[in-house]
Amino acid sequence: MAELRIRRAARPLTERWRQVPVAPRGATRLGISFRPLQAAELGLDPQAALSRLLAYPFPLIRLAAYWNRLEPRPGTLRTAELDRQLDAAEQAGKQVIVCVGPVKSFGYPEFFVPPHHLPQPLPERTLITPASHPALLAASCAFVTRLIERYRDRAAISAWQVEHEAADPLGMEHSWRLSRDFIQNEVAAVRAADPGRPVLMNGFLPASGPVALQQHWRTRDQGDSLAVAGQLADVVGIDFYPRHALFSAGPLSVYLDGSPARSRLRRRPYPRPGPVLDQVAAAGRRLMIAEGQAEPWEAVTKPPSPQRQAMYSCRPEDVIATYSQCLGWAGHDAVLDSYLFWGAEYWLAREQQGDPRYRQAFERVLAESGPVSGSAPGS
Repeated sequence: MAELRIRRAARPLTERWRQVPVAPRGATRLGISFRPLQAAELGLDPQAALSRLLAYPFPLIRLAAYWNRLEPRPGTLRTAELDRQLDAAEQAGKQVIVCVGPVKSFGYPEFFVPPHHLPQPLPERTLITPASHPALLAASCAFVTRLIERYRDRAAISAWQVEHEAADPLGMEHSWRLSRDFIQNEVAAVRAADPGRPVLMNGFLPASGPVALQQHWRTRDQGDSLAVAGQLADVVGIDFYPRHALFSAGPLSVYLDGSPARSRLRRRPYPRPGPVLDQVAAAGRRLMIAEGQAEPWEAVTKPPSPQRQAMYSCRPEDVIATYSQCLGWAGHDAVLDSYLFWGAEYWLAREQQGDPRYRQAFERVLAESGPVSGSAPGS
């Protein structure tokens, strides 16, 4: 429990982000994930925010196909929003990972099944299997097939992501989980629609002991999302958040802290994905950081943005420190295909408030991590 910390959540901004060492990226490709719903929630125009972000010199972006937005009614497929995002990414010369879901995708609330495909809520504390929900599985596979058939001729798309943290419970809000067989059927549908592109699956890597124990207990019957990804995917994506809040009371919050500084104080190594790396290597898979924390994770769904302060769970200097921590794994255990920063919309919202430090920290990584070479994920 040394990782449990009680801290004042909002802290004075500093210029420490200018001194944090930037790890060389080598062959690792850098990029971001883009969440249009989060951009709107933060008061941004999503398309304008995307255009602003695409101007930066990174090669890779991850976009999401939200099922309930693409199919608001039975038989429809409204792709105008995703078309615009893909067009903009192509025009900017980016390669694109498309998360096709379908049940889960990145960005709150992470669950995007249209109501007409799910007349009753998924039952809690159960595995969602092909036998228990055959209609949902059939609709899921039909949706991804139709979507991939529409976009598979776009050369900019480098991989398809199937589900988001596929085999884990949906945060603390829902305890149902997709079964391995359910996910395997979705992966098969994606591969049948586009045999030539790799499949990415991602999972959450615990950065603290309590989270690791909880995750193991909740997924003990079939393994967590990283274990399932190692079995089914071509590319395994790690979601890594070293520090996050559990709950708050007034100005104070309780955090689980597995960050590099806290690890040094405990005199033990930083959190490292040893078993994941072993499994990925044994199966011949490739590895990436699908989400590297670059925005606060506090005890609310919308990250706070106090004037002239930064939240303890992720300060501007932590954007760089987390990146460098993960690139350190590559130096010893594996080659990371890519590293996607999580929180780009937050950086722009902060800048609108007069604080450009988060954006500047990202720019510093791009400028100082060195030239990049290598291929796209899974190529």
